[in-house]
Amino acid sequence: MKFALAIVALVVAALILPFFMPGAGKQDGVDPNSNLPWQIELDGQGGSRVFGLKPGVSTLGDVRQQLGSEIEVAIIAEPGEVGTLEGYYSQVALGFVLAKVIATVDGKKEAISAMRDRAIKAKHMESTTRRITLHPDDLAAADNLPIKAISVIPTVNLDEATVVQRFGPPGERLVVSERRVHLLYPDKGLDVVVDADGKELLQYVAPRNFALLRDPLQASASAKTVAQ
Repeated sequence: MKFALAIVALVVAALILPFFMPGAGKQDGVDPNSNLPWQIELDGQGGSRVFGLKPGVSTLGDVRQQLGSEIEVAIIAEPGEVGTLEGYYSQVALGFVLAKVIATVDGKKEAISAMRDRAIKAKHMESTTRRITLHPDDLAAADNLPIKAISVIPTVNLDEATVVQRFGPPGERLVVSERRVHLLYPDKGLDVVVDADGKELLQYVAPRNFALLRDPLQASASAKTVAQ
């Protein structure tokens, strides 16, 4: 029994320690102590910088330059929706933290709809969600559009205590279920979703635009209350 417990402890340490120990996930050519998820710079005017990018200001081209040319750009659409334009990385080294990264473009529905009309192809992702590949001309033009949000999915599983240790106490804690909670940091423009049954999600916006993260949560909570 003691041996089994020791093995479990080693596995847990292997998953969590990279979020605590600088250099544990070091990648060649990447400074393990910079661009970390909790290194959020505030400008005192409602703006922020994270990963060398400014949500609401930096463009998709800036994302490509900062995080690498391996970005995949496409429109992601649910049935009956125009969709959102996103840039996706399957894996990026954010300091010593490895993560999937999604940059959501701040594009008008009319512009995205026009891009869909000129799109090369579309394929289904999970369920009925569609991934729509842009025409080369639109792909180039997309680089000039600003991003409104950055989403990060770390490869390691995090618990609430780990998040609080790194980011500090949240300004608001919104419980979705026994296994899922949102830790809201309005002053940082950050929402951390801690999910005991899945991967954690970190969402960044400019603090002045925090309503982009909070309003959908409040609407969902209100709808749930009405349904009950």
